Amino acid sequence: MAVVPLLILVFFVVALIDIILRDSSQVKHLPKVAWIFIVILLPLIGGVLWFAIGREYGGTFSRPRRTTVARGYQAPVTRPLSTEEQLAALEREIEDDKIRQLEAELRDRRDLDPS
Repeated sequence: MAVVPLLILVFFVVALIDIILRDSSQVKHLPKVAWIFIVILLPLIGGVLWFAIGREYGGTFSRPRRTTVARGYQAPVTRPLSTEEQLAALEREIEDDKIRQLEAELRDRRDLDPS
């Protein structure tokens, strides 16, 4: 008789641990905190909903780490780049390309100038 409540308790704990340890990018439909509240308030139904629609499956999914290129070396970044950081990196890259183009034009002009 005590087996069913024990199985529900184990299922409840496993669901909570899975929600807490899962990366936020693998949580679907609601934020992690909302899923935790659902599983705490409705242990059996919340756990079933979590495993049915709340989590993303597909093996061990890990978000690739992004790196920033700054003047010839790569520095690892532990968080995704914000839009502003991506735009700043793109502007630096465009600026570097323009500098290289101007330097090449200057070399060409010096090569063509006989004096």
